[in-house]
Amino acid sequence: MNNQIKSKSSVVFTGDIGFDRYMSGRWSDPELLSGEILDFMNKADHVVANIEGPVISQPENTQKNGAAQLLHSISPNAVGMLKNCGIDIWNINNNHIMDAGAEGLESTLNVARQNGIGTIGAGMNLDEAKKPLIIDEAGGIGLFGVGYQRACRPASAEKPGCFSWSELELIRQTIAQVKKVCRWCVVVAHAGEEFTALPSPYTRERYLKYLEMGADIVVAHHPHVPMNYETVGDKVIFYSLGNFIFDTDYQRSQNNTDSGVIVRIDFTESDFEFVPFGIKINREKETVEKSDLPKIFEDVPKEEYELLAPLAAKLLVQATKRQMRFLFPAIFRDATENLWRAHFNEPLRTGRVPGETLDFQIICPLAEREKEKEWEKSKLENVKNFILDQIEP
Repeated sequence: MNNQIKSKSSVVFTGDIGFDRYMSGRWSDPELLSGEILDFMNKADHVVANIEGPVISQPENTQKNGAAQLLHSISPNAVGMLKNCGIDIWNINNNHIMDAGAEGLESTLNVARQNGIGTIGAGMNLDEAKKPLIIDEAGGIGLFGVGYQRACRPASAEKPGCFSWSELELIRQTIAQVKKVCRWCVVVAHAGEEFTALPSPYTRERYLKYLEMGADIVVAHHPHVPMNYETVGDKVIFYSLGNFIFDTDYQRSQNNTDSGVIVRIDFTESDFEFVPFGIKINREKETVEKSDLPKIFEDVPKEEYELLAPLAAKLLVQATKRQMRFLFPAIFRDATENLWRAHFNEPLRTGRVPGETLDFQIICPLAEREKEKEWEKSKLENVKNFILDQIEP
């Protein structure tokens, strides 16, 4: 028997997975994922997927109005399909993992253990939530999950929940813990603003901080749309992989929620490289197919980001207005600018965690700077046009 540790390892990362609404029961369709996607995933040594909600047997949510329609869960019957496409690690740190309370999280952990699946990012207490998962390959690959405040409900010493992306000292300690025994440290983040093209300034700053702390790679999801990536020296941040298996009316009310990326990272003991793979949700068949990479999926360095950030902020403001019209049409369908202004300054709506989550007191002034047209100087034509194509007059 050869017990030699592998000097190379490949890990695929996916975006958001949910099996309700339009994807309800789709795990039983052998054609849910195209052959090209299955081949790409199964050739990797490991696959890390964001499981967007608790894995628990319970009635499916049929609510069609307001925020109640956004509660998610996944039937344990879907687990076999997930294993068959190579998924052996679940990120369970997200804003839906507690949708069925502590019982839902406990069920998810139990189902994962029973099926030999690793989990990161959430647990029945903080120690469990922040515990890294170590892959003893390619010099060691350590992964752990973090999630944004307030929706990724934080765990504590005695309370189940998620490892908060704001626990900076604990995150620093966890990165140091990983780097003591591993060549590589990957932070899997569930954060960033929904339905926009580039990260908000505070999101970008947070992920850069993780790299400064010693992490090598940040892989993010939650925005439900594909976003850019950014190389920083020999490190990289993927700001959002978008949806993978996920389709709801809430998603359909926004642009590009049927488009995403899965990324394979090939590690050796000395370096890594990544291979992106474009995917598309076919909404006629409710299948996921190979597609061209989204035009937004480019390396956007600091100088280009600073030119384009106001344009992306304008897009975020428009997307948030669509979101509110969808969720609360009686209030926002014909909202005046005064109502929108009041809404964006409402403490319970904006500035929920000042300077890091849905802070429109930062986003709105940034969006106003779009009028200065500095974005016209950008040399990233694909990225620029991707955003412009979505901007409403």
